[in-house]
Amino acid sequence: MDKDRAGIQSVEVGFALLQALVEAHGPLALKDLAQAAAMPPAKAHRYLVSYQRSGLVKQDAATSRYDLGPMALQLGLAALRRSDAVRLARERMPDWLDQLGHTVALAVWGNHGATIVHWEEPPHGTTGHLRLGDVMPLLSSATGRCFGAWLPAERTAPALERELAQARLAARSDLPHTAADAHQLFAQVRSQRIASVVDTLMPSVLALCAPVFDARGQLVLAITSLGTQASFNPDPQGPMAQQLQAMATQLSQDLGYQRAAPRSQPPQPR
Repeated sequence: MDKDRAGIQSVEVGFALLQALVEAHGPLALKDLAQAAAMPPAKAHRYLVSYQRSGLVKQDAATSRYDLGPMALQLGLAALRRSDAVRLARERMPDWLDQLGHTVALAVWGNHGATIVHWEEPPHGTTGHLRLGDVMPLLSSATGRCFGAWLPAERTAPALERELAQARLAARSDLPHTAADAHQLFAQVRSQRIASVVDTLMPSVLALCAPVFDARGQLVLAITSLGTQASFNPDPQGPMAQQLQAMATQLSQDLGYQRAAPRSQPPQPR
């Protein structure tokens, strides 16, 4: 074999285990993980021991189930941060902070939902509620509502079903309880061209989130700003919302998006 094309077969074989964890909806038992990767459990276990040592995989001490580890998260976040949309947005963060005067965060849609990949707050900021890798709820956060409004419905369906059940169980009157109500909420977000929440995720925290589209008219990034009731204006028609929309619009245009191009709007459930 050409030495330039030669690889390490064991690495390629073991990758099947990581791929299985990526595609799974949650942690897997050894038997199920080995079956998904099409290898004997004893062989899978040897790979998993090494992956645990490197941080690519972690094992729950109580259930013995396996899931992606902290190093896998760091690799994913690093790849997301280096994408063009995120890179361009990060370069503009200092200016956005100066204009808005409030915390600004960037999110993309990851394997588990709307994921924070970068955030910054102004020197006087007091809303340090975000962490890299945080997955924002689809219904109760401005970031999640933004993705719910503009992503195809099939991509958000699993998260939506899960959160609707939680909202019904908690008897939350401030959140939708049916898929029809949720899609009506997302339609309102699209009509306003921005998502807004007040106290739905955390007490006394308000947020706005604007979508960023690429040259194909697909949602690739969401820009969120949040603050407290004392100084943050969450009005979708207010000056802060207009500023955030202008930032998202300019970034979309720089990514090749044209306003007249068709935009992805999720089909409504029948």
